[in-house]
Amino acid sequence: MQNEIIFAILALLTIVSSIVMISAHRPIDSALAFIVALICIAALFGLVNATFLFVVQIIIYAGAILSLILFIVMFLNIKDENLPDEKNKNWWLLGTSLIVAPFGAILIDLIVRSDIAVNMVPAEGFGGIKDVGLTLFSKWVLPFELVSILLLVALVGAVTLAKRDN
Repeated sequence: MQNEIIFAILALLTIVSSIVMISAHRPIDSALAFIVALICIAALFGLVNATFLFVVQIIIYAGAILSLILFIVMFLNIKDENLPDEKNKNWWLLGTSLIVAPFGAILIDLIVRSDIAVNMVPAEGFGGIKDVGLTLFSKWVLPFELVSILLLVALVGAVTLAKRDN
């Protein structure tokens, strides 16, 4: 029962921080809400004893990637007057939420009706470094490399945009 309560709190906190991340006007506020979401996801990994995924989530995502994002946001020195005026942003968010809500309801219904045991013990090696490494670098090597190239291009683009104003 205690794990379910902790899971519900972490899931709710992840959802709320994700909504704040999307709806925040300033990029730094979005990045800080993103940190909260990543840490909550890491805690969810810890809750299911996926120790390797927990550590990777904290060190790589909440640490390195988000530090890079914060560095770029601060390097660009975006002022409030330079941000676009998003008059209809709340209407777009509401419309998108209304479109996505039925799919979320279907997903929740499928999870509730599934035969997944609530206190199921994870399989041996679940979330371990060997299984994750073998899967990542054999079956998912192309998406892994594409994401690394995408992050590099985003970094180069941010620096290029910052240099153009000077």
